[in-house]
Amino acid sequence: MFFRQFFDTPLAQASYLIGCQETGDAIVIDALRDVEPYVRTAAAEGLRITLVTETHIHADFVSGSRELSARVGARVLLSGEGGPAWQYEFAASDNAQLLHHGESFMVGNIRFDVLHTPGHTPEHLSFVVTDTPAAAGPMGIITGDFVFVGDVGRPDLLEKAAHMAGTMEASARVLYQSLQKFRALPDHLQLWPGHGAGSACGKALGAVPFSTVGYEKLANWALNVPNEAAFVREVLNGQPDPPRYFANMKRVNKEGPRVLRGITTPVKLPAASIQALMQSKTIVIDARPAATFAEAHIPRTLSIPYNKSFSTWAGWLISEDSEIVLLLNAEPHDLHTSELEHALHDLAVIGLDHVTGWLDQTALRAWTDAGQQLGHVRQVKAIELLGPGKAPSEIIVDVRSREEWEHEHIPNSQNIPLGHLEELQFTLPDAPLVMQCQSGSRSAIAASVLMRLGRQNVSNLVGGMDAARAVINSSSRR
Repeated sequence: MFFRQFFDTPLAQASYLIGCQETGDAIVIDALRDVEPYVRTAAAEGLRITLVTETHIHADFVSGSRELSARVGARVLLSGEGGPAWQYEFAASDNAQLLHHGESFMVGNIRFDVLHTPGHTPEHLSFVVTDTPAAAGPMGIITGDFVFVGDVGRPDLLEKAAHMAGTMEASARVLYQSLQKFRALPDHLQLWPGHGAGSACGKALGAVPFSTVGYEKLANWALNVPNEAAFVREVLNGQPDPPRYFANMKRVNKEGPRVLRGITTPVKLPAASIQALMQSKTIVIDARPAATFAEAHIPRTLSIPYNKSFSTWAGWLISEDSEIVLLLNAEPHDLHTSELEHALHDLAVIGLDHVTGWLDQTALRAWTDAGQQLGHVRQVKAIELLGPGKAPSEIIVDVRSREEWEHEHIPNSQNIPLGHLEELQFTLPDAPLVMQCQSGSRSAIAASVLMRLGRQNVSNLVGGMDAARAVINSSSRR
């Protein structure tokens, strides 16, 4: 049996290629929309991807099942569980095979037993994997967003992301019942989850890529609560705010994602085109480092530095129908290994398809050559704002989550989480503002959000809460 986990770091998402080396047949489970890695790996291993499936209707990325099927001709298998409201709308048109609890299917000599494991979503499936020539019984289970290493899939997304009011507690109770079935599985089964640490699909996911059923019975908090009521209370407490794009992903994946037939590289635009772009509705994402943006940037561009959080904040701040132009730090030497390629991947997998071009930072010179002024973000040190004898005249806006703010915050700061800043910016007074987060990264984005909306006198607190704490503690000891 061939087994390969693919892990996408920005999404903290795992997908799987499993193949029978005797027959050459293979399946991909929970594919991302960028299918090239699966195709390339299968070819290198002498495998044919004949089936593709997914554990559930995903909320955090565009499913690649249709994309991969169109690319290699694989048959699509989809959940038939969850009731009429949770059926895949494209199943009939794609001649997909529907899967139900208790059924099984073969990929060469490898058997996949289908388990209905609802709670995170009503239609959720898990797959118990058996390498039949070994004659040793099942070896592992692909759990998707049901059971993670150290955590379980959150049951509140239907209410918080899909806006289905009153479903959180009922889903939590269903998830608890599914976990009782999980307890009956053999301890030796390897556990292959759909996400790792950093995903918004849970609140305490482990960074270890694999586990075992037996270990999770011992160590996973969700399998060690005394009763259903305690589980419901704990699983709903402290879940992170789901990014805004999650609601759109549920709809897209249920209706059927548009097949791209590959992620195409947009054209490089002339530097002088920046003048017209800033007069249009196009969103120019400045993906350069936050410090570089702060030092000099084109006014009304949106700063989302390219790092592992790029797709998260793009999904929070940009709607799916927006036209996007990327402004990068430099000309890529190799488009296939560049920041440009990675940024295009990260946008496509969350459904931001309309990237119409890209620029390098010669656009800033073109801007000034046309007589325009560059913008900058004033950087404020904690000692200047909160040091001994200081009484800040600026309004401190803490853009961390509500849970972070309640745990610890600067006195008299105002809390508006970054993802909600644009819609709630009208609640801020017309006064100098200092944006603050934990370390200074989210607040740098927040400053660009407000400046893009026309706000003046917006600064960024260097080092965020970490720096503020040190100054406040030092002052209190004096």
